[in-house]
Amino acid sequence: MPFALLLLGLAVFAQGTSEFMLSGLVPDIARDLRVTVPAAGALTSAFAVGMVVGAPLMAALGRRWSRRGALLGFLLVFLAVHVVGAVTDRFEVLLATRVVGALANAGFLAVALVTATGLVAPGAKGRATATLLGGVTLACVVGVPAGALLGQVWGWRSAFWAVALLSVPAVIAVARSVPGGAADATPPPLVDEVRSLRSPRLLLALLLGALVNGATFCTFTYLAPLATEVGGLDDAWVPGVLALFGAGSFVGVNVGGRFADRSPASVVAAGGAAL
Repeated sequence: MPFALLLLGLAVFAQGTSEFMLSGLVPDIARDLRVTVPAAGALTSAFAVGMVVGAPLMAALGRRWSRRGALLGFLLVFLAVHVVGAVTDRFEVLLATRVVGALANAGFLAVALVTATGLVAPGAKGRATATLLGGVTLACVVGVPAGALLGQVWGWRSAFWAVALLSVPAVIAVARSVPGGAADATPPPLVDEVRSLRSPRLLLALLLGALVNGATFCTFTYLAPLATEVGGLDDAWVPGVLALFGAGSFVGVNVGGRFADRSPASVVAAGGAAL
């Protein structure tokens, strides 16, 4: 895999850590900002809404932008909102930073996926995608448990500062290593791309992805209170429980990526049955 692709994975790791780290911080945020646990859980919902809106919107806006410029812009916005989130004392402001951060994350991921598959041969696109998305699952293995541990030791704000600091080397790496060409030198008309959404097979794939991710994130968001308040585990177990979830995700995405280029239908069928 090209070195630039690994650097993109570093940025995705920082963003994935932010996306999922609230799973271990919800109780602390609720206590500190004087809101209920379900209200604090809405921070994850806000991020999801930003991703839903941002993914198609940012992909459309960034079709003719410089790849390096788009990636840097999204990363810098992502870094800035985490600094704001780390210092605010208002739940409404923190909620807003989650939406804006998700928009930046969605835009970065949209351009990064195009960039990643463009860096490799046609027969390696599945592995390239798995390498990039491996940053998300690695965040579940390392970043999220580390964020939960930081929250227990220095408070939940330290996790936001950690994501901001982690984004700094990602910004430098993208600026130095990612090609500066357009995201797509000759993009098809946007109307044609939107029209492709009429395909029943594509709609079915999108629906399955939404259902699987919705069920997964619903459980993952409340994993900390489930493990402690329902499962009866001590708070010290939360990072370990999060790491186990992330370890399974990391293995799954890498195994799936290796077989996706050869037999995508088999990967989906086997993964769905196992799930």
